[in-house]
Amino acid sequence: MANDTFTGWMTATQQAVETALESLLPDASRAPHILHEAMRYSTLQGGKRVRPLLAFAAAELVDADAANVARVACAVEMIHAYSLVHDDMPCMDDDVLRRGKPTCHVQFDEATALLVGDALQTLAFELVASPLPGVAASQQLAMVKLLAQASGHAGMAGGQAIDLASVGKPLSQPELEFMHLMKTGALIRAAVLLGALCGQPLDAAQTEALDHFAKRMGLAFQVVDDVLDVEADTATLGKTAGKDAANDKPTYVSLMGLGEAKSYARDLYDDALASLAPFGDKAARLKQLADYIVARSF
Repeated sequence: MANDTFTGWMTATQQAVETALESLLPDASRAPHILHEAMRYSTLQGGKRVRPLLAFAAAELVDADAANVARVACAVEMIHAYSLVHDDMPCMDDDVLRRGKPTCHVQFDEATALLVGDALQTLAFELVASPLPGVAASQQLAMVKLLAQASGHAGMAGGQAIDLASVGKPLSQPELEFMHLMKTGALIRAAVLLGALCGQPLDAAQTEALDHFAKRMGLAFQVVDDVLDVEADTATLGKTAGKDAANDKPTYVSLMGLGEAKSYARDLYDDALASLAPFGDKAARLKQLADYIVARSF
C-alpha cells in the first residue's frame, strides 16, 4: 500500500478498508436479510475512516502484515459504526442524519438499529479473536482486552453515559477531558495501539510514547469536532450542524470560546507530535494524519 504522497496513501488505505469491510460484513442476501442490510448500510460508504487510517499508520512502526492490520482496522471501525447507530437513536442524541444519509433507525426502525449495534460490536470481537498469521497469541489476547476496555464502561460507553448525564450542566476542563478521553479518545487510542500490536512488540518506552501520542490526538480530534459543530454546515459535516449547542451540551467551544478551542487543539497536536520523536521516519504517516485531523477546521 506504499504511496509517495499522503493523499495517495490515504485514498488507497480507505479503499482497502472499504473492500475489507465489504467482504467481512454479512451479505444482505443471507438471513436475517434486514439486519444484514442495515449492518452494511450503517458501515459501508461513509466516513473518513480515521480510526483505520490510524491503525495502518501505527502499523508502519512495526512493519506489520497489511492483511492483519486490515482485519483489526475493520474491527475498530465496526465498533465506531455501532456507536454511531446507537448514539443517533431517539433515546440518546436523537438525530436523523449521519454521513449525509438518514440514520439507521430512520432508514429502518429502532429495533433494527438496536440489533445492528449489537451485531456490529460482536462481529468486531470475532474479527480480533480470529487467527492473525504471525501474531503471537499473547499479542492477540492483548488486542481483545484493549478493544474491550476501549469500548465498554471504562471507555466509549462510559464516556457516552457521562455525556448524556452532562446535558445542561457546566463542566470544568478536567471533567470535559475525562469524558472525552473515554467517549472519543479511547477508541482512537485503541486504533493506534492495535495497529502497533500487529507486528513485533514495541518496548516499554516506545509503547508509552505511542500511547501519549494517541491520547493527545484523541482529545485534539474532539476539540476539532466541537469547533466544526460551530463553524461547518450540515452538508459539510454529513450530520446535523449545531446539534451540541442546540442540546445544551458542554463542549470545548462553550467552555473556552472558539479561538481558545482552536489554540488548544494546536497545543495538543504539538504535544502529540513531540512524542513521536523516538520513531523517526517510520512515524511519517502518523504525523501526516495528525496534520489532517487538526487541519480539518483551520
